[in-house]
Amino acid sequence: MTKYFTLFIIAILSFQAQFSFAQSAEKVPFEGIDQTWQNGADRRDSSMFNKMKYFTPSIFMDVSYTHSFNNPNDNTVVGSTALARNNEVQLQALHFGGDLNYGNARARIMTQFGMRSIVVPRNDYSPYRGQYQLANVYRYLSESYAGYHFNKWYGINVDAGMFMSYIGLNSYYQPENWEYQASFTSDNTPWFFNGVRVQIFPTKNLKIEPWIINGWQSYGQFNNMPGFGGNITYQSSNSNFKILTNDYYGADAAMIPQRKRFHSDNSVLMRYFNRPASNGITKMAFSLTGDIGDEKGGGVNGFNNSDPVNNPAQYFASAMFYNRIWFHKNKFAWTFGGGVMTNPGRYLVLYPTGQASPLPNPNNPTQTEGAFPFSANPGDQFKGWDASTNFDYMPNQSITFRIEFVHREASVGYFAGAGGVTSQTGYTTTPLDPNWKPDLVKSESRIILAMLFRL
Repeated sequence: MTKYFTLFIIAILSFQAQFSFAQSAEKVPFEGIDQTWQNGADRRDSSMFNKMKYFTPSIFMDVSYTHSFNNPNDNTVVGSTALARNNEVQLQALHFGGDLNYGNARARIMTQFGMRSIVVPRNDYSPYRGQYQLANVYRYLSESYAGYHFNKWYGINVDAGMFMSYIGLNSYYQPENWEYQASFTSDNTPWFFNGVRVQIFPTKNLKIEPWIINGWQSYGQFNNMPGFGGNITYQSSNSNFKILTNDYYGADAAMIPQRKRFHSDNSVLMRYFNRPASNGITKMAFSLTGDIGDEKGGGVNGFNNSDPVNNPAQYFASAMFYNRIWFHKNKFAWTFGGGVMTNPGRYLVLYPTGQASPLPNPNNPTQTEGAFPFSANPGDQFKGWDASTNFDYMPNQSITFRIEFVHREASVGYFAGAGGVTSQTGYTTTPLDPNWKPDLVKSESRIILAMLFRL
């Protein structure tokens, strides 16, 4: 017995020695590739916390003011996950937390406070299934997962918990985005997932990431199957090109398990000019994103509209394009762009807030609660487009001052008009006049002033 025990100890020590060597020779994915110019990515080239051994803190702050030229009497912003109230300085988001590493164990925790903890999530029926208030349980967390890193190829990470979605290109954290008010493509696709992901880096330039998740931006599971999906990202060694695809399949219509959803999100980013030392234009880049998907079964028929009365088409198609130009050693930047979307069935449209509550009706998942519900029935049409331009001043890599103009249009009444969406006075305490209804209009123009901080 002593002999076998001794051999066992020797084998463990030998394995640990080999493992320690592998750690010391570890390869780092995307090492040496400049990602600071990319839409939806960290624009910093370093952090003051990088030398900390076990914990790397992160702090994000987003303070903004917006004015809608529709002048709604209740100051409510409709159809946005970036904004919630007009004509007021608001703390839209405060996130703090960071990354923990010990050996090959890893974890990330990011808290969430401010308006974002109210406006996100939305269109999520899963908290109605079973007990416990899932939305409240997770409300003050934006990311929280733990996992393990394997020293194979350029690394393999296995993580479980709540993590950010890449669908729609834009980052959930505003300091990483080129524009403030996201185009329809990003604002109507998931910001987070609950589940398990595996990040595989077979080469320095390539990431392959499978997912098994509860559902489409849902804390719980809608029916009796999880959602499946994944991401593939390739970055060129010269730092000028990035291409990625995100794909998803699941059953996300509450109480309609036979209805299945497919979604494909695809982006190309290219930096086509780069002179970092110039006092004039320092770099120029663009991002192009296209999404396509559908729901099929349970009374809807994907892209097939041959029977619009009994089995109508129900799909999502969208695109967005942005171009950004940096000036004076990257201290200033100008961005312009926009996008289009069509979504018959409205299954990804952000429900209007106010008397048409942002929460689904527990008795009818295709309607919102409230006195004036916003329908998302088979055959309901929705088309929209948006355009924006902004100017950034970035005195250092931790802070951005942004002014942005954005115009959005929809094929149906959707944005808050002068009469607001709360009551005739704009206050929730006012008894509703029998003749009053939410003032939803087809277009809006707004100006946004933002201060975006990251450390």
